[in-house]
Amino acid sequence: MLFNSLNYLIFLPLVVILYFTLPAKIKKIFLLMASFFFYGFWNVKYLLLMILSIGVTFYTGIYIDENSKILSKKKLAVFICFFINLGILFLFKYANFFIDLVNSLTSLLSLRPIESKFSFLLPVGISFYTFQALGYTLDVYRNEIPAERNFINYALFVSFFPQLVAGPIERSKNLLGQVKVIHKFKYENLLRGFILILWGFFLKLLIADRAAILVNEVFENYHTFNSLILLLTAIFFTFQIYCDFYSYSIIAQGSAKILGIDLMDNFKEPFLSKSIAEFWHRWHISLSTWFRDYLYIPLGGNRTRLFRNLINILIVFLVSGLWHGANMTFVLWGLIHGIFNSLETFITKKNIKIPENFLTNFFRRILTFIIVVFAFIFFRAENIHDGLNFIGNIFAKSFDYEIFLRELSKTDFGFINLYPLLISLALLFFIDIFKYNGINLILKVEKLILPFRWIVLLLMIFTILIFGVYGPGFSESQFIYFQF
Repeated sequence: MLFNSLNYLIFLPLVVILYFTLPAKIKKIFLLMASFFFYGFWNVKYLLLMILSIGVTFYTGIYIDENSKILSKKKLAVFICFFINLGILFLFKYANFFIDLVNSLTSLLSLRPIESKFSFLLPVGISFYTFQALGYTLDVYRNEIPAERNFINYALFVSFFPQLVAGPIERSKNLLGQVKVIHKFKYENLLRGFILILWGFFLKLLIADRAAILVNEVFENYHTFNSLILLLTAIFFTFQIYCDFYSYSIIAQGSAKILGIDLMDNFKEPFLSKSIAEFWHRWHISLSTWFRDYLYIPLGGNRTRLFRNLINILIVFLVSGLWHGANMTFVLWGLIHGIFNSLETFITKKNIKIPENFLTNFFRRILTFIIVVFAFIFFRAENIHDGLNFIGNIFAKSFDYEIFLRELSKTDFGFINLYPLLISLALLFFIDIFKYNGINLILKVEKLILPFRWIVLLLMIFTILIFGVYGPGFSESQFIYFQF
């Protein structure tokens, strides 16, 4: 069920109304059933996979808790739990990828290739709920939290519908305690949640989906466009994926807030970062902190010698790239970020000082943005060959402005979409700068006096309806991160 669909616009109000009117003793059961329905709306068969993951991690947590003083049993339980969950993830997401890698190797050795391949449909959000459940298991193993013994509470923690299929990947320390509580209706929660949902729709419908019109057309025929179109498309895709994923996180936060639950911030103005390391402190925060706590630190983190520290960083980013998809393009994308993170760590460890002033910070932000944009070309490309050719064509083809205008006018995107998109991006940039400096203008709306507040809200609604849903060239697009 897409957030930007009529189904969700009916589903969410019904869930909210019923949740706050039903007797307290069945509220959590109802919310769990609603979450199962939300997930099963795509494919009810794959709901069973999620329930299996919930069951395995739930009983693993209890077993670990009951054997907290026997390290060998705890380790064995964690191993089995990870083997089952990651085995399912591997089968549905990575099996064909590794078969292709093996076949590439066998062809070099003149051996017979593996002919059988799997034809499974990738379960929506499997990487998200799997990592959330495994994070809980490790928290129990480390004695950071006690095992949850109420199955309804735990199942709701894993399957809570706003953040189920594209995050944020919540921690048990934040979300589990909240789903145990029976929340009461609060007008301020409804208002804030509604504002966040509107802002999410703005990001999705006015920026992400509009940018997708040009991005999809150019990436499919990149060899026919001049350099300026290619460069503009690469920049637009960077904003598309940011606003697409950020909008999901914001709508998820808003939906949860109405129900009285606070989800973590998943983005904090990443394109204002002065380095790639800072970018990853601000981009997909729930995933980056997951890898930090459950992979980077166990590998030794920065407590090791410099060379091993750099290797640890590369491992984390290679795994992060692979997490995003079973394609070498994602691995290369992760490797690029890993290399620049390693370089920045090397500079820091060697005490190489970079002056802090407005000018140097400005150029550092520009350089960081350029790296992010060019790395994202591989994220979007069908294969590494296309990604390299796309970049090569940026520098090899004409930068003629008149050709750019002529080619842009012939695309489905055209100038009629360019101006609303640029205005929307300018507004996003303006709001992000204020938020970067500690002023959240979106949430300031709820502090306005009633007449002005409703003027702003109605303006947002009409803008979304006119320039989003009914804008030229619009087509409903699913959220990019659903495929992960």
